[in-house]
Amino acid sequence: MRSSNTFVRGTMLLGFTLTGAMLLWPSRVLPENSQTNLPIETVANYIHAVIEADRDVYTRHVVERLQMKGVVVASENWEQKNTLPLPAQFLMESGRYIGKKGLGLQYRLISLWPINKRNSAANELEKTGLGTILTQPNRPYTGFMKVGETRYFQAVYADLAATQACIGCHNAHPDSPKRDFKINDVMGAIVITIPVGQ
Repeated sequence: MRSSNTFVRGTMLLGFTLTGAMLLWPSRVLPENSQTNLPIETVANYIHAVIEADRDVYTRHVVERLQMKGVVVASENWEQKNTLPLPAQFLMESGRYIGKKGLGLQYRLISLWPINKRNSAANELEKTGLGTILTQPNRPYTGFMKVGETRYFQAVYADLAATQACIGCHNAHPDSPKRDFKINDVMGAIVITIPVGQ
């Protein structure tokens, strides 16, 4: 079990490293005196693409592959059981890790049908976004909000049921308020929050 725990931490560190490298990449490539003014929507789309790629690779090439080979399993209580975190937990853990960096950047999962109540919408923009992406899942719902003196851009991206493992977990979980998800259904959203000044 110790080696699987080391593998889990190594896999998570790789995901965090890739995410961090992708977030910092433009500043390393551009000359010091150059100015780039990317629209905030583009920045959010780049961040979302990295988050989605990391989770998809983790789901398909780590969790599903190792479970099929019987090497290790993923479970909800992964820390206590020394197993792999579920893909949704992997995303939430990396979001908490980024949140501790002091950049003001945040991302997390939310849903109209959260298994964990902490994953409910936290403000009106998120609530409206969840409703909107149900009928328009191909584009994010975006807007601005203010917390204290800081203004934030938020983008709410549809989080689709991509694998049978995700569907099976949600449909069978005793705390799940919705138990009829199918492939490509909107299960919730990835919310990206970026500080944009005052």
